[in-house]
Amino acid sequence: MLKIAIAGASGRMGHMLIEAVLASGDCTLAGALDIAGSPALGQDAGAFAGRATGITITSDLRQGLAGADVLIDFTRPEGTLAHLAVCRELGVRAVIGTTGFTPAQKAELAAHGQHLALVWAPNMSVGVNVMLRLLDQAARALGEGYDIEVVEVHHKHKVDAPSGTALAMGEAVARARGVSLDTHGVFARHGHTGERPAGAIGFATLRGGDIVGEHTVMFAGTGERIEISHKSGSRANYAEGSLRAARFLAGRAPGAYGMGDVLGLE
Repeated sequence: MLKIAIAGASGRMGHMLIEAVLASGDCTLAGALDIAGSPALGQDAGAFAGRATGITITSDLRQGLAGADVLIDFTRPEGTLAHLAVCRELGVRAVIGTTGFTPAQKAELAAHGQHLALVWAPNMSVGVNVMLRLLDQAARALGEGYDIEVVEVHHKHKVDAPSGTALAMGEAVARARGVSLDTHGVFARHGHTGERPAGAIGFATLRGGDIVGEHTVMFAGTGERIEISHKSGSRANYAEGSLRAARFLAGRAPGAYGMGDVLGLE
């Protein structure tokens, strides 16, 4: 049995991950972490679902990771990096679904990958990662005669924008075109903007309600428009992708891997 610890155990994604681990036939819950001051501390990790797991939610990283093979973390960048430092110390592998990292934080995350095996992806959904490959193929085949716009929609509680997934999609089409998203991305439009710059990769961000996540990349050409979309109706797909990544890490050498490696798309 693969022993899994969950960070952010009392959050929406934490609950979904715990349920996925408990429902799996080859994984077991070995730890549950939450921030100091959380009202869930001291509770059984399965209490929200009426389950007794024998695992108590704790803010003590070493206690929560002591019996784990892999940590699954969908929290905040600062917390994730602190967790990785302890994972590195204890020899625990990590699956990271956290978004909103700065370039410096991404470099720190990659540095941890020199010492432990980790999978980081802005979206753990299998479908989203297949879509990233489709976007690469479409951008290469269609060329610069098509304008690219990325539209993403999420629930009102999401704190970063554009979403990490939308940025990954923008980076995928930018790489396929041989350009940098830093120089070609357009993230805001207001007032008299003038004509659309040639080669720009535009982003539109919508927030509201309880929408789990929707992403559409539009290739607009002369006389036609191609749209590639992914819509999540539940966080369950992120949880299942995370377990797939955790299984991939079993016995894996140190390195910073992506979902493309997990799915055999690289």
